[in-house]
Amino acid sequence: MKRRDFLKLSAIATAAITAPITLKAATNKQVVIIGGGFSGATCAKYLKLWGGSSIDVTLIDTNPIYTSPILSNLVLNNIKSIDNLKFTYDKLISYGVKVINKKAVKFDTTNKVVTLEDESLINYDKLVLAPGIDFKYTNNYDTTKVPHAWIAGEQTTILKNQIDTLKSGDTFIMSIPKSPYRCPPGPYERACVVADYLKDKGLNVNVILLDENPDIIVEKDSFGAKFNEYGIDYRPNSKVTYVDDTNMKVTYTQNNNSYTISGNVINIIPNQKAGEAAFLAGVVDEDFAPVDTKNYESLIKKDVHIIGDSHKSSQPKAGHIGNGEAKICADAILRELNGYALYQTPKTNSACYSPVSNTEATWLTAIYQYDPTTKDMKIMPGYPKSGAPSSKNFSDMFNWAGNLFSNTFA
Repeated sequence: MKRRDFLKLSAIATAAITAPITLKAATNKQVVIIGGGFSGATCAKYLKLWGGSSIDVTLIDTNPIYTSPILSNLVLNNIKSIDNLKFTYDKLISYGVKVINKKAVKFDTTNKVVTLEDESLINYDKLVLAPGIDFKYTNNYDTTKVPHAWIAGEQTTILKNQIDTLKSGDTFIMSIPKSPYRCPPGPYERACVVADYLKDKGLNVNVILLDENPDIIVEKDSFGAKFNEYGIDYRPNSKVTYVDDTNMKVTYTQNNNSYTISGNVINIIPNQKAGEAAFLAGVVDEDFAPVDTKNYESLIKKDVHIIGDSHKSSQPKAGHIGNGEAKICADAILRELNGYALYQTPKTNSACYSPVSNTEATWLTAIYQYDPTTKDMKIMPGYPKSGAPSSKNFSDMFNWAGNLFSNTFA
């Protein structure tokens, strides 16, 4: 695939994936969305753009500002600031979305009622859950001392400040969770960005990368070459079992053996599960929520849809594809509420760029199509496709991210 075709495909993926319907309902239907990230905000936006005054949309998120994890690794090497990655819901409000900055604490999926932390009740005809991820910590350690920085914002700043204390001879330890987790290339990307940043500062820091997976799970050639270039000590099949935040030590197992290592800065990215709201709503099977990806409706609870990182499917967990899932879900909800047949063969596009230094990035893309037999998305022949590190990719990365940010929040 040529780069221009990749960019064109990425642009298509941030446009409407399915054909919207203009609706004129006699009485307004109520859709409540939990979570205002790339999936939840996109779903709210397109429900109003496509449904207009025929539908009432309420977006519930505890935070009035969303901080993008996309590009957040570039805060660590001073290419971006955390403020560059903050977005409000002002534009969504202008479309007619009602935004409530409170926590949803209870879900009555029989009577279709959401209870908020102030005990107020919100009725719905359709509930969309997009609460992102939560973590499965190995033990109760202090994340201000050992940050994950996998939910961008304060955690990103903590890790950035810690990295800037490193000096030659120090050790930086980082872990990669067992798949599936949010943003498959992200941890490998972060290791490269940090190692490159430290070398640019003239520092000789030992970078140890503990990967619970048996090997690099995406873009192996590109990331493997960069690990060799930067001298990253990559250790596959390494499962973190204990974090000692007092003595700054990590215990992990590898090939049935247990090891304990010390670090000056430790960045543990824990294994992941669906966000809390999905568990409260009773739609989770094990760690994530099974859905029919034709409309992202729960396979456990009727009229509850789960999009983004919390659902269980063959697709990666990432902002770009979450944006696409949200549009399929919005289109399906409008069809269902107004008696139209569902679109039978939806497709999604997963596309991302990964910086590997302060001047180069890679790219990765895949296309998925609905399989009615499995009720899941199936990767299409010839995918995934990827591009090697280059300065052109680094430049294009900001156009890709800017299009996604605009398509979601503007």
